[in-house]
Amino acid sequence: MSKKALNIIFLGGVGEIGKNMTALEYNNNIIVIDSGLAFPDTEMPGVDYVIPDFTYLTNNKDKIKGIVLTHGHEDHIGALPYLLKTINAPVYGSNLTLALVEHRLNEHKMTGIPLNETKDGDVINIGGFNVEFVQVNHSIAGAFALSVGTPKGVIFFTGDFKIDLSPIDGRRIALARIAEIGKKGVLLLLQDSTNAEREGYSMSEMSVGKSLDNIFAQNLSKRIIVATFASNIHRVQQIINCALKYGRRIAFSGRSMENIAKIAQKIKELTFPADKIIDISKIGSVPYDKLCIISTGTQGEPDSALTRMSQNDFKKIVIDEKDTVVISASPIPGNEKPIYTVINNLYKRGADVVYKDLADVHVSGHACQEELKMMFALLKPKYFIPVHGEYRHLKRHVEIAERMGVFPANTLIPELGDCIEVSRAGLKRRTPVTAGAILLDGSIFENAEEFMRDRKHLAEYGFVIAIMTGLPSAEGISPPIIITRGVNVPEAVMDEIKDAVAQRFNISDWGDITSADARAMLRKTVAKVIFQKLKQRPMVIPIVVENR
Repeated sequence: MSKKALNIIFLGGVGEIGKNMTALEYNNNIIVIDSGLAFPDTEMPGVDYVIPDFTYLTNNKDKIKGIVLTHGHEDHIGALPYLLKTINAPVYGSNLTLALVEHRLNEHKMTGIPLNETKDGDVINIGGFNVEFVQVNHSIAGAFALSVGTPKGVIFFTGDFKIDLSPIDGRRIALARIAEIGKKGVLLLLQDSTNAEREGYSMSEMSVGKSLDNIFAQNLSKRIIVATFASNIHRVQQIINCALKYGRRIAFSGRSMENIAKIAQKIKELTFPADKIIDISKIGSVPYDKLCIISTGTQGEPDSALTRMSQNDFKKIVIDEKDTVVISASPIPGNEKPIYTVINNLYKRGADVVYKDLADVHVSGHACQEELKMMFALLKPKYFIPVHGEYRHLKRHVEIAERMGVFPANTLIPELGDCIEVSRAGLKRRTPVTAGAILLDGSIFENAEEFMRDRKHLAEYGFVIAIMTGLPSAEGISPPIIITRGVNVPEAVMDEIKDAVAQRFNISDWGDITSADARAMLRKTVAKVIFQKLKQRPMVIPIVVENR
């Protein structure tokens, strides 16, 4: 790449939901915008998290001058500990964002990382890029848009945002400053596409507070359990406010809820009287109608507090007809089935359940179409690239941009690995870089495709273990031991497998056969019989135990 070319490199967050990561490169300097993770879908059995493949950054680590974070959600900061294990760079973000980052780094036993707190209006020179932090509203406090001054012009990243004129913390989106930036000229806008398909405006977070107040008022004789995203500090604050108003004590349930509440309270993003908080292990001492439990589990996660409650697998809390459970969130696409399973189970245990289909207990943190249009009107960008969404969201967003006056030739829908050169003359695709997904299951999968292929194969076809004791000799072999899981092999077929193995290994002159040779022959023989008799292809695991 040319030193004097301004390039935007998309390592995550385009054509997908989550694992947001973008790099800006100019004159051998790189800044990284966000470093997020995604959660696995049903096609990734056993995977804990998915992070971007940041091989390009690792290979160019000497060029990286800083990592700039728009906000503290996991899809924007969750991959940071893994990235910082391979590169050394200062990190910039709001007070809450950095507090959450510090907690994550401590979990990974990482210290000494330079964390630099930024505030609304701060302008910081990072590797020749002048980065201005512009306050926006989102479903977490401390969210910023970024106005990045470059030698080619201003590039504006909205980050995840909405326009909320009555935010819980009183910190409104900096529309006046955004308009000033637009007047001076914006070369390129990259904007959040999550709600590009939704007409109108997103509702204010304040509206959820009114719905919650009604629920508390209508359930004075019941214990109230509210599940929400732990990172949605403003939602948590509104739940606390309702509980205090109606004379209830508060218990936090779920590790992430407990941790984030502690972090947010420490930096004064969350306020509550300490004597009104009770440890979850001591809630038995509080009458049902004087207790509010704030819990994790809005997405039906298998090990979350709410899921375990619904399965009667939570020792501290037994759900019954004296409970009202509020799920204050909407399903992440693909999570609908586990969420409704939790709701069904809660109903079976006698609880009343309130969720988004029944009441206004959740609002989105992302801008809808009219808010996206307002940002176009204020910034008046020459070029536009949609980000943070699946392809359908990006396509719809481009259509909105064109209606707002951006020429079709001045828009581009990015793909993972795209390297886009930006200049006043236009947007040009250059040679793409390595990009994709790294799967985490306690540790990093070196070969993600092979792991997933094996796991899917096991899930669909099961496996057969064939154990042979001793290498074959002129005297033959002992019958193999056959163990099956997830595949039904009748006894008659078992006998045929053993006969076939005995016949295959009944050779008078073995010479220097190795264990590897024997394992390969054993696997092929067992697999062949099973396919011939059952028309199935389970994974066959051969084991040869040598006699010593």
